[in-house]
Amino acid sequence: MKKTALGLIAVSLTMGIPAAMAQEVPQATAPAYNCDFEPSCEVAPGIYGKLASPVTSKFNLSIGGFVKLDYAYNSVDFGPSGGLAPASGAIPKSSSAEGQRDQSILTARQSRFWLKVAGPPLLGAKTNGLIEVDFYGDPAAASESPQLRMRQAWGSMDWANTQVLFGQAYDIFGPMIASTVDFRSGAPFGTPNNPRVPQIRLTQKVNLNADNSLKLVFGVQDPNQNGNNNNASGATFGNMVNTAGQAMFVSKALGVAPGYFGMSMNSLTAGFFGLYGYEKVRTSGRTVDSYGYGFYTFVPILKSKDGKNRAMTLSFEGQAYQAANMAFNAATAGTTVGTAGNETAAKGYGLAGQAIYYPTQNLGITAGYGRRNAYNYASYSGISNFQKSSSELYANVAYDLNAAIRVAVEYQNLNTKYGNVTSATTAGLGGTAGTGSANVARLAAFYFF
Repeated sequence: MKKTALGLIAVSLTMGIPAAMAQEVPQATAPAYNCDFEPSCEVAPGIYGKLASPVTSKFNLSIGGFVKLDYAYNSVDFGPSGGLAPASGAIPKSSSAEGQRDQSILTARQSRFWLKVAGPPLLGAKTNGLIEVDFYGDPAAASESPQLRMRQAWGSMDWANTQVLFGQAYDIFGPMIASTVDFRSGAPFGTPNNPRVPQIRLTQKVNLNADNSLKLVFGVQDPNQNGNNNNASGATFGNMVNTAGQAMFVSKALGVAPGYFGMSMNSLTAGFFGLYGYEKVRTSGRTVDSYGYGFYTFVPILKSKDGKNRAMTLSFEGQAYQAANMAFNAATAGTTVGTAGNETAAKGYGLAGQAIYYPTQNLGITAGYGRRNAYNYASYSGISNFQKSSSELYANVAYDLNAAIRVAVEYQNLNTKYGNVTSATTAGLGGTAGTGSANVARLAAFYFF
């Protein structure tokens, strides 16, 4: 027994020696990028970036998203959704009760979660899918119990130069996204990009040479006018699909520079976009056209030195458009003008521009301006408190502390000018002032995962 016990002890000690020796062996050489202090482009904070790692499901599945805590101070009262600029673009009049009181809001409802799937090939194409949600399902809900909201849910088939996408995705009209910490992203101020609508779209790349190509997009989509236009007041419209498209020239000649919030590196892009559809006014049955067209450009002014590093890069992005009866995506503030039975489309236009500058890899500075304007004020006869214009001036600074954590601060100046001013009792539109303005200070902390 003694010999057996001694033998077991000896074997145990012998087996422990390699483990102890292994602990003394130096670790492998550290990776080229130190993600704790200097996040590189391939691991820098991003919504659909390469932070994701495949996990096992039926197909390869990536899980990601971010936690976002916002503090917003508004010089006027935007109501229960005051963590964001008003979706309508209507800033409370200075003479209204809302215009004479301020607001302080802390919210985490802009946090997001997404699942991205890489599935089996089909007819030589890669197949992919994405489901993304946030917590803005009900602005009136208590802060501890917000509802999930489907942002995107789509599947795609991707060939080398062709993509077919179906599901809910961003509106094809208006490619520019205002790079604001305010996740309204300037939608009612000249960048009507935010509606995510059911659609099927075809994207085709046409290579002209090694550096230049055309990007052509065509889709059929639902304008999401159930009950009423999202941001409009007035007659209720029937629900009809519309068609939309883009034709863009893309060139590598100027290199690349950071785009929206520094999360992508974009090439020189310039081209046109448009939309057409029609709606029926339920009260009269009259058919009214919905349409819009515009120009978009992205210009790398100071290019990245290697296509990944953001240090000392500068970009400009801008667009201008004209639209009619497109309150469903905030391209116009109203739906129709005219008397009952003689309704015609409310017309407007928008313009926006922004510059994004990265003095270092981790520090981003953005400044921009956007404006949405009604066309032909005389056509709004009989419509009280219509929006002549809604504008936004913004500047923000964002800094990446590491590959996961980003902090940002922002200032916004928001203005709305009203026509046919009355003392209507609608929230924020009481009083006799013809303007509404707000100064907004915003602080945000992100944790990308």
